Amino acid sequence: MSWLQLRLDTHPDQVEALEALMLASGSVAVTMEDNADQPVLEPAVGETPLWQQTRLTGLYPADTDMDAVLAGFPQALLGGCAARVEILEDKDWEREWIKHYQPMRFGRRLWVCPSWLEPPEPDAVNLLLDPGLAFGTGTHPTTALCLAALDALPLSGARVVDYGCGSGILAVAALKLGAASALGVDNDPQALVATRDNAGRNDIPDAALVTALPGAEPIPAWRGQAGVVIANILAGPLMELSDTLLALARPGATLMLSGLLLSQADAICEHYADRIQLHIAGEKDGWVCLQGRLAEDE
Repeated sequence: MSWLQLRLDTHPDQVEALEALMLASGSVAVTMEDNADQPVLEPAVGETPLWQQTRLTGLYPADTDMDAVLAGFPQALLGGCAARVEILEDKDWEREWIKHYQPMRFGRRLWVCPSWLEPPEPDAVNLLLDPGLAFGTGTHPTTALCLAALDALPLSGARVVDYGCGSGILAVAALKLGAASALGVDNDPQALVATRDNAGRNDIPDAALVTALPGAEPIPAWRGQAGVVIANILAGPLMELSDTLLALARPGATLMLSGLLLSQADAICEHYADRIQLHIAGEKDGWVCLQGRLAEDE
């Protein structure tokens, strides 16, 4: 099946009206992207990122009369938008993604391998992954940094918390690297399903990996128990959740934070400074992983 896409390059003050017109005229999806190489990082909750020049793309069924669609748009809005209608061939996007995802090595021992390929080093620590709909494949710099840092930690017998677990890649990696148990927390139920699926794919016993939504029943039992607490989320939530993350850690535990840019590292370190000293454990493509160790009880 083919689709038609309508592309409009416009100004921020016209975006809302044009998006509404696209949806009303039969578009099944509308996306927004920067059309002037102007990044907008971490918008506030409920805020729509509007760039100085914005490209709107509406996806329409192939039999849509696009001349009629465009005729229904007020010229006051459409004028100057450089409207373009293009044919978009439908693909088996899952197969396209599978074709380009290859095994990756992190640190000395750890490989992350798509579940449909043979591990390149059968005797290594191989994590078989099928990310599904959840974030976390190892391809993003923040995930890669966390995986490399985990490979360098002494995890034998440790209890590990992965807060914002996504696909479960970090929790499962910790267990494969020797951790005794792990807690995966995410506010997206689909992420918890993906985590459990990936745990099963790697022969992780059910009892070794607990998954929970924030505030759910299993979490209180982990307070003050974890030897490693990982949160690969965003700078804002890392600040908002600092009390929650530190409450899960036992004295002497390692805290690992990522999902933040180098330019945000100082603010995060300062926010945590009165409770734990953090340092940059790794940097990749402008993203960083912070790490620190809580003081031992005297």
